[in-house]
Amino acid sequence: MAGRVLVVGGGGREHALAWKLAQSPQVQQVLVAPGNAGTAGCGKISNSEVSVSNHTILAQFCKDHHVGLVVVGPEVPLAAGIVDDLTAAGVPCFGPSAKAAQLEASKSFSKAFMERHGIPTARYGSFTDPQQACHYIRTADFPALVVKASGLAAGKGVIVARDQDEACQAVMDIMKDGAFGSAGETVVVEELLEGEEVSCLCFSDGHSVSQMPPAQDHKRLQDSDLGPNTGGMGAYCPTPQVTLTDLLQQITETVLQKTVDGMREEGTPYVGVLYAGLMLTERGPKVLEFNCRFGDPECQVLLPLLQSDLYEVIMNTMNGKLASNAPVWHQDSSAVTVVMASGGYPGSYKKGVEITGLSLIQDMGLQIFHAGTALKEGSVVSSGGRVLSVTAVKSSLELALQAANQGVAAVGFPDAVYRRDIGHRAIAHLKQHRGLTYKDSGVDIAAGNRLVDVIKPLAKATSRSGCNAELGGFAGLFDLKAAGFVDPILVSGTDGVGTKLKIAQACGQHGILGQDLVAMCVNDVLAQGAEPLFFLDYFSCGSLDVDVAASVVRGIAKACEMAGCALLGGETAEMPSVYPPGEYDLAGFCVGAVERGALLPRLGDISEGHMLIGVASSGVHSNGFSLVRKILEKAKLSYSSPAPFGKSGQTVGEVLLTPTKIYSPLLLPILRSGAVKAYAHITGGGLLENIPRVLPQELAVDLDASQWSIPPVFSWLHKEGGLSEEEMARTFNCGLGAVLVVAPVDAQRVLSQLQAHEEAWIVGAEPVVVRNLKNSLLNAGQASSKEVAVKANGGCHDNSMVPRKRTKVGVLISGTGTNLQALIEQAKRPCSSAEIVVVISNKPGVQGLKRASLAGIQTRVVDHKLYGSRAEFDGTIDRVLEEFGVELVCLAGFMRILTGTFVKKWNGKLLNIHPSLLPSFKGVNAQKQALQAGVRVTGCTVHFVAEEVDAGAIIVQEAVPVLGSDTEESLSDRIREAEHRAFPAALELVASGAVSLGEDGQIEALTE
Repeated sequence: MAGRVLVVGGGGREHALAWKLAQSPQVQQVLVAPGNAGTAGCGKISNSEVSVSNHTILAQFCKDHHVGLVVVGPEVPLAAGIVDDLTAAGVPCFGPSAKAAQLEASKSFSKAFMERHGIPTARYGSFTDPQQACHYIRTADFPALVVKASGLAAGKGVIVARDQDEACQAVMDIMKDGAFGSAGETVVVEELLEGEEVSCLCFSDGHSVSQMPPAQDHKRLQDSDLGPNTGGMGAYCPTPQVTLTDLLQQITETVLQKTVDGMREEGTPYVGVLYAGLMLTERGPKVLEFNCRFGDPECQVLLPLLQSDLYEVIMNTMNGKLASNAPVWHQDSSAVTVVMASGGYPGSYKKGVEITGLSLIQDMGLQIFHAGTALKEGSVVSSGGRVLSVTAVKSSLELALQAANQGVAAVGFPDAVYRRDIGHRAIAHLKQHRGLTYKDSGVDIAAGNRLVDVIKPLAKATSRSGCNAELGGFAGLFDLKAAGFVDPILVSGTDGVGTKLKIAQACGQHGILGQDLVAMCVNDVLAQGAEPLFFLDYFSCGSLDVDVAASVVRGIAKACEMAGCALLGGETAEMPSVYPPGEYDLAGFCVGAVERGALLPRLGDISEGHMLIGVASSGVHSNGFSLVRKILEKAKLSYSSPAPFGKSGQTVGEVLLTPTKIYSPLLLPILRSGAVKAYAHITGGGLLENIPRVLPQELAVDLDASQWSIPPVFSWLHKEGGLSEEEMARTFNCGLGAVLVVAPVDAQRVLSQLQAHEEAWIVGAEPVVVRNLKNSLLNAGQASSKEVAVKANGGCHDNSMVPRKRTKVGVLISGTGTNLQALIEQAKRPCSSAEIVVVISNKPGVQGLKRASLAGIQTRVVDHKLYGSRAEFDGTIDRVLEEFGVELVCLAGFMRILTGTFVKKWNGKLLNIHPSLLPSFKGVNAQKQALQAGVRVTGCTVHFVAEEVDAGAIIVQEAVPVLGSDTEESLSDRIREAEHRAFPAALELVASGAVSLGEDGQIEALTE
């Protein structure tokens, strides 16, 4: 069992390798060196700062940290002999040896090898003299227009020229001007081949090969294969151009197996991943190039299709067992990955651009692989040309492309560049080989019929008097007499659910929307005093997903049963190109009836002094979500984030998707009693605009928000969005889903009837004025979310404020971590202003790391022995702190002296504890110094760190008496107990902002 695996590299390929390896039950942890933001602390996966260029240091690191397998992503370390060196040091490493990696590292070697072994490839010449190369270009009896630097040039050493002059200029650029450095000392000039390019990869154990599904990369920057060449803007797998023919077997036999056999015959067994870039010419497949590793971005579509355990596949490959343990691949799926690049790529581009929307990808069931990304102050920012890729796996290539494009649209950073047509050649190939159908235009009649079959029994279950809810006719029928009406007036209402749709779609919670849709229509009809009789729905989309549509309609049918109305019919509209992939819209239509004499509102019966009764909402209901989403974006919260409002353990998405309440079962009996003069549904327009709709013009309303319970979500929106009282009252229901107008004499009776089933309050008496809204918003949910302030002794008292943001803390340790434990216990308190996000040790395996792990805190080991200088070591510590967005650092038994550069950077944010009452007894052996000096009092000091040892401004001190019987050990024990009180107290003072370091280096205290 490997336990721990190290992946070498920092791109999208390496993220995909780490992601797949982490799925193996035989792998406990995957380290990625250097990694990127996507591999930084993600489940089993974390980054490592170990140097991968110094193979001796790397081998020792692997032994010290029990790394059982190293997997190499990029080609440069392979060509540099990383496999040879690690294997010689006893560290298993997956990949070809340096000699075998010549297949990629030297194009001159590769072409000669193919010529020796009869492997089909383009005609070519290899040159060290630019004049000879140009002569070859001008005299060849074929278009010799492809010029390649023989060595490794980071995927950029190939120029496909338009004519001979351009080809000769490329030779001069490479060989005379040194465009690719030493990689261009030898150039290869090749025949320009025409056809379709494909990437065929295999695992090789030195004897056998196991073919992977063929993939196709897209090198050009822009759609329709326009723009400059890049490292790859996307890929798809499998390629029907190969899989739908007998080419795959031919490629395996004449290229892949032949290559592995040839390498073994020449004394250089090839073990690892072999990548053949091929051109499918009229004369058969020909090799354009070999790579000695997974391609990027091909890796990002291949590994999601691998059904087998990647760790087991690698071990079988390394142990020569591939023939009897062939990897298994998903057969009925296609994968597409779309690369998002920085504006300006492949030229110059800006770094440090913040990336948003990443958390939405997981909610959409897609996979994101980071490449040029980094962490900065808790945010993900760009750090390279190719920034990330979004991968989708679906049942067809078209659906996979739609889903990947939808994912790309959800991610945002300024000037992002990406293609929207990945796989266009394959899609064209598939269409060319079959006749057109209505489905080819994007409309799937069969899927529509399957949906009808699913929803027929759902509709049937909503039958009621007056209607049997049978679907399938041209129109639905309703018998008012059978429903018991004598002199009815029909009432109709139509509505949607607004941009709450976006949240449900992002979270994959489609069925919830059914109740929202029915409630919005039924509650409106109810405002006229009408009983909802039947409901019709409209579902429109770009491409029909039967499961999604069925989930929505199932929710609608269930809600119709709750409301007492029949689902009489509906329309499903599939409109390609109108809606983006994965998106849909909903509309509902409800018809109700009310006896003529019971019609609401009864404006003539409403007079000054009538009472208002508010009925509780379940939350935001279905209005104001465009503003809600804007506030979430401002707060940098995703739908999967823990909700800072609502019940403990709920996510933001779960709280926001709480269904709208359907009020008809509760209110219909009360409305029919005649006690209610008017009923207002608090929908779009909030309190201010909906209540006046049911009142005489000459009357106004006085609402007192202190009289009802406001859900915490509204308090959070008010505070985080900086919304005014008027904006809140005009946009949201603020906790009241319905408001009834009743005479004073009936108020208590109606209130009692409501409160038997639902929360309700008398909220006011007869422009709408809302009093005490701001205070009530601030105090909403007070019992469960009060702010607490921390005293110097670490205790708490009620401050009656809303929760504030916690300061992110990093703790540096070297040993047992007893002070760390005290800090952890303080940070766990609900009243704490601090959140410990990472614990870093300069020694592996110490007790303090176990304390942190038990507390659920991320840990990192930065072993000082592996670094050549203090500056390099401190720089690594600094990068880890930045990775976790740390704002405050505590030194808790950290036995290393930090450089001045580090201390200056973290000035005012770096705390240390010393076992004496500073300025007395600085430095080491403070307890011994105190005993030798004969003092009667010593203690401990928490102070800001300055460049001079133990000289920073003092935050907290606690005195400890020196007893006549004290030994150095007994005095140390009592001082340590004091430290466990003083350090948490100091942490809270600084984390809460009560104490800070002034520009003059002195303590500044916050004054009330």
